[in-house]
Amino acid sequence: MKRLDMLNYIDGQWTGKELEKIEVTNPATGELVGTVPLAGYKETNQAIEAAHQSLPEWSKKTAAERAGLLMKVRDLMLENEKELAEIMTLENGKPLKESTGEVAYAASFMEWFAEEAKRIYGRTVPGKNESHRIKVLKQPVGVVAAITPWNFPAAMITRKLAPALAAGCTFIVKPPKQTPLTALKLAEYCEQAGIPKGVVNVVCGNSKEITNAFMEDERVRKITFTGSTEVGRLLMEQGAKTVKKMSMELGGHAPVIVCEDADLDKAVSMAVASKYRNSGQTCVCANRLYVHSSVYDEFVDKFAAKVKELKVGNGMEEGVDLGPLIDKSGYEKVEHQVKDAIEKGATCVAGGRGRAENGIYFFEPTVLKDVTPDMEIMHIETFGPVAPIQKFETDEEAIRLANDTPFGLAAYFFTESVSRGTKISEELQYGIVGWNDGLPSTAQAPFGGIKQSGLGSEGGAEGIEEYLETKYVSLMI
Repeated sequence: MKRLDMLNYIDGQWTGKELEKIEVTNPATGELVGTVPLAGYKETNQAIEAAHQSLPEWSKKTAAERAGLLMKVRDLMLENEKELAEIMTLENGKPLKESTGEVAYAASFMEWFAEEAKRIYGRTVPGKNESHRIKVLKQPVGVVAAITPWNFPAAMITRKLAPALAAGCTFIVKPPKQTPLTALKLAEYCEQAGIPKGVVNVVCGNSKEITNAFMEDERVRKITFTGSTEVGRLLMEQGAKTVKKMSMELGGHAPVIVCEDADLDKAVSMAVASKYRNSGQTCVCANRLYVHSSVYDEFVDKFAAKVKELKVGNGMEEGVDLGPLIDKSGYEKVEHQVKDAIEKGATCVAGGRGRAENGIYFFEPTVLKDVTPDMEIMHIETFGPVAPIQKFETDEEAIRLANDTPFGLAAYFFTESVSRGTKISEELQYGIVGWNDGLPSTAQAPFGGIKQSGLGSEGGAEGIEEYLETKYVSLMI
């Protein structure tokens, strides 16, 4: 693919040619993939003004009209699946087969919320006397600003863009500096689909200036953010000044519980898929595994054998299962946690080594056994391809260990017992629970965390509610 030098998309125009450029490089090779403008406060205000001016017309379109345009974007994404997937792999590093899967996943949000646009229902409530009428209306919240992460460059945008547009809101997204090209390509599809100017805007550039512009402007009525808990806290503080509506999908530290009656082959397959997808750089990936002592050794042997089959390399190459880590800080965190665990008594049974050369960072898919609670990896999210495995004796112990964290995004467990599984699923303090399922994310289900893992849900019927306000009309006749 040729180098992509792209511009910001503001008010239906491709702008920023005169600005300094941000270079986008392939984390697997260091090669220059493309450039985007380094926009700031001024350009963000232009995007806010555009979104504000286009809001009345867009919000007055019928649900069917908005749905039709969303479906056109969805169709363009699928028609250009190869192009979009290659861009993602080049700027993110994930294997091409994963990027191709993400295109379908991202497009599914456009389809789901196109359908949900037609199901934004109000209601009539009995009044307090024969002359009283009560109507409850659902209306768009207004201008929405989204801040998205690099690990899922397409899906983390469409999971916000689709419900916002379906609800009648207008939209501005600030993509990360590592993966802005995917966002701009999505804007191209929106333009081609005929979405009116100003309804969708993409601003790449200085994170601090763009975010400050979002937070200071009262016309931005909602912030939707996917990223770290630390940044989420800061955004909530800033948003409090203008009392913005907030959706936060923040950090996680997902446990996996494998009971003695689990189907071990299924548990191994699902846990490997969860842990090593995108080289472990996902907010819901398996971070710490708790396996019953009676099946511990068998599980570790099967799990390690499966992990040793995984191939690490350039995501554009055939047969690659794991790409690079995104940057130096991510690599150093993984390396530190592995070293800390081994120094405290863990045994490395697969992988354990990294390679850092010329700004390129790979780490082998790693399995640690004989892990204990005092190791850092059991308390701090790794965001890398390392699976620490600890023994447990009773379900109560496993649940206690799983819940011993300030985070509550995703958790997984494996058992063939319905009664046991029902109890475990109800006692795990997480917004998403996978029962014999390591990949539970889907457009039709609400995705979101509890505790310090966030606010609100994305996906499902709940996802569009995040972009709606409730109005009560009281009528005396």
